[in-house]
Amino acid sequence: MEQHSNNIIVDPRSGFCNSNSTFYSKRPSIPLPPNASLDITTFISSRPHRTTTAFIDASNGRHLSYSDLWSAVDSLSFSLSSKWGVRKGHVILILSPNSLSFPLVCLSVMSLGALITTANPLNTTREIAKQIADSKPFLAFTTPELSPKLAGSDVPIVLLNGELEKASFVNNNNLKVLTTLEDMLAVKGQRNEESVRVKERVCQNDAAALLYSSGTTGASKGVISSHRNMIAMVQTVIGRFKLDDEYQRSGGSQGSTFICTVPMFHIYGLVAFATGLLAAGATIVILPKFEMNDLLLAISKYKVSYFPLVPPILVAMVNHADQIKKNYDLSSLRHVLSGGAPLGKEVIEGFVEKFPNVVIMQGYGLTESTAIGASTDCLEESRRYGTAGLISPSIEAKIVDPETGNVLGVNQTGELWLRGHTVMKGYFNNQEATVSTLTSDGWLKTGDVCYIDEDGFLFVVDRLKELIKYKGYQVPPAELEALLLTHPEIADAAVIPVPDKNVGQFPMAYVVRKAGSSLSENEIMDFVTKQVAPYKRIRRVAFIDSVPKNASGKILRKDLIKLATSGSKL
Repeated sequence: MEQHSNNIIVDPRSGFCNSNSTFYSKRPSIPLPPNASLDITTFISSRPHRTTTAFIDASNGRHLSYSDLWSAVDSLSFSLSSKWGVRKGHVILILSPNSLSFPLVCLSVMSLGALITTANPLNTTREIAKQIADSKPFLAFTTPELSPKLAGSDVPIVLLNGELEKASFVNNNNLKVLTTLEDMLAVKGQRNEESVRVKERVCQNDAAALLYSSGTTGASKGVISSHRNMIAMVQTVIGRFKLDDEYQRSGGSQGSTFICTVPMFHIYGLVAFATGLLAAGATIVILPKFEMNDLLLAISKYKVSYFPLVPPILVAMVNHADQIKKNYDLSSLRHVLSGGAPLGKEVIEGFVEKFPNVVIMQGYGLTESTAIGASTDCLEESRRYGTAGLISPSIEAKIVDPETGNVLGVNQTGELWLRGHTVMKGYFNNQEATVSTLTSDGWLKTGDVCYIDEDGFLFVVDRLKELIKYKGYQVPPAELEALLLTHPEIADAAVIPVPDKNVGQFPMAYVVRKAGSSLSENEIMDFVTKQVAPYKRIRRVAFIDSVPKNASGKILRKDLIKLATSGSKL
């Protein structure tokens, strides 16, 4: 047994403490700066840079050096505060695909103590309008192509990659466009004694980001991440990849190169690729969108060493390995980082056989935990098939019986609770949801049914939250059910996940038609398709006489899942 500094006795094998029924991380603790005034941007920019190049845009080959990045961040934050009145606590929206502009905007906004909120470019105008109504952004950054999705919002817009005099869409879509990013950056040479940047004191506990997480009740909830949450996440990422050690092993001649296929609007993309890996001096290759050929060409051209992906991409690489190795040079690749769902033995061993020089790493996290929770950091750990990995550094975990509230032990299954520096501050303007998710002593109820084995490895076996995972995207069934019930010919509906080897899971709807209706499967799918992002679309519809529910009216999804897989009738 090991004794922690607070006299807690912990089993070194499992990380479990019998006296308080808590699992402690077996990984070394992460160092955090003192609780002083410090924002995430200053924290990142103050660290030593290991390479000259910060970002590369794979779509056009443009390089952005670290010196130019920090100069641009300084100019943009000056313009935002002195000319456009952005202040601490303001919410700034960015609606954009991955680009060089994305991290520039995020870093500048957060340096002022304002909150960055991100929107999925695939979302519909209706979905984005709901986020705007909740977050009430002071400004919005978006591209000319995506700007019509902000029509009717009355949010002042700054255009990315656009020129005002050529933006005929502005009048056509009744948009309130203020200026362009290029004009904002030009203020550097226009400063005078009367132009003063307002830089308010920013503390680590202040809010830095407002990201929307799929809920179980239909509506997304704004997750408030503090500067300390993000700093802790950055430190965890740096420690996990051992980037400082890799740089030293190369004799200071070479840093690490990551390829950013993860959307920057997502918590992992925002904190790791738009901001965090800069703290380790890594070079980040940006792809505006995922396309397999472009991705593999970029890995080859820019000698990428780290490749984040979701399980369907890993499966595709295994299935087409011979063709990939014939047409692309992946000799620089050293690690793939898989998230979204645990990998099975067949996939892991198939990948190891086809790409023996590439190490598989996996991860588990939530928006509410700033993407931190558990990880496998080497092949040996990943070969504990089905695991999400060991609990992340400086994180504590509990397994709690969701029915009784009893705290459980090793190899016992219940809801996973997490506590640590990366756990969110709460939900934006939603005290009820915050209280039901965060305990008074800081435990985050993840909504995932898990167990931790005798060696401290976490296994996710079910979801209390019932989210469907489509290509790594989260699809809340309740949101689709609420939408289906707005159709005049639908009396009741339930949505379930259907396993699929190519996409992970896809949404299927069971529908009860109103009397006399002849509504078809295609009509229902078209109805949903017009109102949601592509990843939320219903892929299959079946008709039933009634939706099975328990005494309290809760949909019995497990019965429907069994029905879908067995082909029988209820």
